[in-house]
Amino acid sequence: MTPTITAFAQSPDRGRGLARDMRVRWALEEVGQPYEVRLVTFAEMKEAAHRARHPFGQIPTYEEGGLVLFESGAIVLHIAERHVGLLPEEANARARAIAWMFAALGTVEPPILELQNATLLERDKPWSDERLPIVKDRIRVRLGELSDHLGQDDWLGDGFSAADLMMVHALRRLEGSGLLDEHPSLFAYVARGQARPAYQRAFDAQLAVFTGRAPIRG
Repeated sequence: MTPTITAFAQSPDRGRGLARDMRVRWALEEVGQPYEVRLVTFAEMKEAAHRARHPFGQIPTYEEGGLVLFESGAIVLHIAERHVGLLPEEANARARAIAWMFAALGTVEPPILELQNATLLERDKPWSDERLPIVKDRIRVRLGELSDHLGQDDWLGDGFSAADLMMVHALRRLEGSGLLDEHPSLFAYVARGQARPAYQRAFDAQLAVFTGRAPIRG
């Protein structure tokens, strides 16, 4: 059965591949699973029909048969567990990859999202100038720790996995901040993720929603 995911009809990122449906698209492309997309407006996201899929009125969601999932991390994990290619076969390596998926969402991404809020939503607040350096320093700590772990390896484990998919997408939110440039190994790590053909197909598909052009397949 072909799964259906939901995505923004008008993405706030203007096709930059930052919306969280990108993670799900990328995972599906990595495992070669065709999928359909239901585009929802901001108004539709708050209506009962969509809240039945996502209690918090957000995207993405995932539907396959009688299964309905929300939260990008849960969806990617489900895809990775159902298909070969996104999680190692060996039990301990598989558990470590899942742990890094959680780390991407629970440890690395939160301060990055704080930076986005501080820059985009709180810039006019009287305390913004004092808070911004504090938020950046929190990110620097996490990037330093992540860089130390990655070292000169290409990926977080022995090969690319769902852990890298989630981490690369989280780190992409730092583009333009200059923070990722302070760690050449992490900058190269993100570039490797973006160079994957599955990533490019997912990016093109998400960009096509913004441009109104059909994505290039190849």
